[in-house]
Amino acid sequence: MSARHAGILARVRAIPEGWVRTYGDLSPGAPRLAGAVLRSAADPTVPWHRVVRADGSLAKGETQRALLEAEGVPFDAYGRVELHVARLPTEHVDPT
Repeated sequence: MSARHAGILARVRAIPEGWVRTYGDLSPGAPRLAGAVLRSAADPTVPWHRVVRADGSLAKGETQRALLEAEGVPFDAYGRVELHVARLPTEHVDPT
């Protein structure tokens, strides 16, 4: 695993319960890389469900929604995460 991949996984693990980050937050300029890293991560301790698309929509549908709802993450009328409420503030992002 490359250092960049390990950094993405570390940032995902650092997302506290009840909060989300976007793929772009995890890998600025290369959000698809964050998706690929999560897709290939076999570690069940990685809270993949806390990572959402930039518009608050979910990549993993109802399974992801159920996990986020159980943590108290709010959704809007369109089924997207209310990012203005649930997105972890930028100062909590490790830039490495």
